Formats: sequence, C-alpha cells, structure tokens
Amino acid sequence: MKRLSNLSAMLSALTLSSLPAAAAAAARSAGCGKDPTLLTSPPTTPYTVTVNSKAREFHVRLPEGYDRDRAYRLVFTFHALGGTAAQVVAGSGGYLPWYGLPAQDPDESAVYVAAQGLGNDFGGITGWANVGGEDVALVDALLELVEADLCIDSEHRYSTGFSYGGAMSYALACERAAEFRAVAVLSGGPMSGCVGGNEPIAYYGQHGLSDRVLPVDLGRDLRDRFVRNNGCTPQQPQEPAVGSGTHVKTEYEGCTHPVTWIAFDGDHVPQPMDAGANQTFVAEETWAFFSQFTQT
Repeated sequence: MKRLSNLSAMLSALTLSSLPAAAAAAARSAGCGKDPTLLTSPPTTPYTVTVNSKAREFHVRLPEGYDRDRAYRLVFTFHALGGTAAQVVAGSGGYLPWYGLPAQDPDESAVYVAAQGLGNDFGGITGWANVGGEDVALVDALLELVEADLCIDSEHRYSTGFSYGGAMSYALACERAAEFRAVAVLSGGPMSGCVGGNEPIAYYGQHGLSDRVLPVDLGRDLRDRFVRNNGCTPQQPQEPAVGSGTHVKTEYEGCTHPVTWIAFDGDHVPQPMDAGANQTFVAEETWAFFSQFTQT
C-alpha cells in the first residue's frame, strides 16, 4: 500500500466546505509540466489518502505514454455494493477494466481513478453511503490531489459507476455539477443522496426494465431530475418490450446540457448485451457520451 505522506495538513483534514461549490479552476491543472508521483497502480497496490480522519484507498490509471504537458480528461469509476476498486481496475467481479472505457479511447485521452467505498452498509458491506457527505469529500480530496500531481483538463471531469457506483455518480451530479462535465449512471438509485440537485449537468442514465434490485422507476426518477434541470423538451422515451433482448436509446432535445437515456431488456447487471451480441453496448455508449465534449 502506498501512503502519500507529503500531503498538506489542509488536504489531510479536508472537509465538505473545503472546495467551493462554484470553483472554476483553469483548464490546465497545477500538475501540468511536472513529473508525476502518482503512477498506474495495480489492483493489489492502492494509494491512500486521509479524509476526515479516515484512510481511504484509491487506484490511478495513467494513459500509455503519459505526457506531462498534455491536459487529460479525468474519469472517476465507482464500484457497486460489495464490490471493490481492485475489481474495477482488474476487470473482475462482473466489471470490465475501468468499465471498459480505455478500450474505447485509442487516443489515450484520460486519466482514471477508482476509489474504494467504506463498509457502512448492511453489516459492513462496502458501498457509497456518503454519511455526512464523506464520500463527496473524498472526491474533493482526490480532485485536489490528482490535479496537483498530474496534467488534467479540469473542464473535463467525468464520473460513472454501476448500482451503488451509479448512486455515487448521481450524488456528484447533484452536489458537484459545477465541477464535473458529465456523469453516466448505470442502473443507479438515490442511495448516496442528492444535496442541492438543482443545477444542470450532462447526464447519461441506463437501466434494465426488469431490474429486481433497483426498480427501473428509480432510474427514471434520477433521469427526470436532469431533464428538468437541463431544460429539455419533455417526452416519453420509447423502451424495448420485455423479452425482446434489445435496448432503446433516447437523446432528449432542447437541452442546455445533453441527456441520454438507455432502457434495456434485462435485470440488474453492469454489462448488459443485446440478444445475439458478444459484447456489451455500455462502454461504447458511455464513452461516446463523454467524448462528445471535445477538448480545446
């Protein structure tokens, strides 16, 4: 385990109020031009950072041929209930490595972060309960830490996750809309909370019609918040018939910030596939949603 002992006292004691809600940093982060100390971390070797007196683990993936003078996108990838950041990194436990996003990006345009949730739920199962905002505070700390060390385009921060990881991404959409460009919520719910939740942000939502863990109505409710916030033209999206083995994609119109909704014929799974397909559509659709925002 790699412990970052040179963090400032401010970062070690980071609280919810440390990052202004309307912070607008320059597009190129302070880490540009520096030789990085954060390096791609294997599943077995996380970094740690102390946030609100708790040691929190996280992993980082740098692009191949990382260039200290190139400003990269930053993508957070959150695991589900009972999952681990190590599984997200390794592509085990039902996940593709880093949710399959690096494989969709031949330009290697992004740095990825996978943080480890706390055991606050159901007798110690790991998740993103975000008690007192502590998981949002973790993200604040990681933003400051990563962007001080690596060259990041701070106008291109993204978040995704499945189930509880989707809930955490939704919480960031609610509370940190000014800091993130877009989120992708995969079969998520409101379990991590929604502080604020009135600002626009680009929103991708995806849900199975036969989800027996988090019913699809939860996903529709999360989506509809940002349909309203983003000023989209109201509509009733088409959805596939149960048993069809297909998915239907709706891109809302009239939005100040894009909203995409994908309903699929299936249960609570992170990598759904259409009938007869040999790979999931999720990574391709998520990356297409994120990468529509071109870097300048």
